[in-house]
Amino acid sequence: MRSYYLELDLQLFSQEKTEKATPKKTQEARKKGQIAKSNDLPGALILLFTFATFAALGSYYKSRIMGVFRELFDNWLTMDVTTANVMPLFDRLTVDMLMFLAPIFAIVVVMAVVGNVMQFGFLLTGEPLKPKFSKLNPINGFKQIFSMRTVVEFLKSILKLVIIGVLVYQAIWSDWDKILILSSLSVEQIFQFTAGLTVKLGLETGAVLAVLAFADYMYQRYEHAKSLRMSKQDIKDEYKKSEGDPLIKGKIRERQRRMAMQRMMQEVPKADVVITNPTHFAIALQYDASKMEAPLIIAKGMDHVALRIREVAKEHDIIMMENKPLARALYERAEIGDSIPGDLFQAVAEVLAAVYKMKGRVRSS
Repeated sequence: MRSYYLELDLQLFSQEKTEKATPKKTQEARKKGQIAKSNDLPGALILLFTFATFAALGSYYKSRIMGVFRELFDNWLTMDVTTANVMPLFDRLTVDMLMFLAPIFAIVVVMAVVGNVMQFGFLLTGEPLKPKFSKLNPINGFKQIFSMRTVVEFLKSILKLVIIGVLVYQAIWSDWDKILILSSLSVEQIFQFTAGLTVKLGLETGAVLAVLAFADYMYQRYEHAKSLRMSKQDIKDEYKKSEGDPLIKGKIRERQRRMAMQRMMQEVPKADVVITNPTHFAIALQYDASKMEAPLIIAKGMDHVALRIREVAKEHDIIMMENKPLARALYERAEIGDSIPGDLFQAVAEVLAAVYKMKGRVRSS
């Protein structure tokens, strides 16, 4: 007993989203603000480069802090505060604080921009700010709370706390002997030790968090690509929307062919001769010595189109001449509206001469 197997693509029925998102869907998601982004990366870069700035501009910060405290103990604590000098004092203190914080503000702004641009480029959209009532759905809220993304975020937070705790423990343990004798050091030495330990710990923490943030960004890219996956049916539907339904496009092309055929058949009565194969090819030629340098092909066709050209020619008493090699050569080497090729002038001239001779006989009779 013979058995037959029919191979079916079950994905068309299950609508399983296994295909990579098309560029069109990715662009539409981007316009809606749906992008792969790690919120930790800008913060990690800000922390790392802020402490790097402390390490590079340590003398600058030290001079600013020492200047503020010097003014505080030498002048401000002993001066008589009046309505005349309180505002200049406040202005000077404000300028000193701004000069102290300016590098930090600059680093924060630059790293915040860089941390986002390096992930998804420049993007300005107000779509995420639009109110969505679906967010008020308690069922969706519970799904988000107990979703896989929430579990990953929780584990990521635990990992960061553990790593920071280990770094702090190692930093304190490695300098524990120095910490025990801090009480016997001068204020400047205590300040230098504390500042050095803080900057060292900040750089290490920032570097580790930057690495974790980059790993998180790669995970977010994976999740984003996974959320945009499409089924094969989705891709087909998108193609239909962007390119048009193949059935409709086929009907349009068929109508265009019919219109082109109709226009071509309207030109056949203007022909001087129709050269045939005799059944496979038909080429209608027109020649006006006062307007044309060479005969023009005004219609051509093969098989059923050739038959239709012969029928129209017969209806309008157009002379038909059988010449198999010439008919095939004209059909293959020239298009409608073209002049005949130069090497076929002699053969076409002989055909036209015979046609004019036949027409002359008809007129004389």
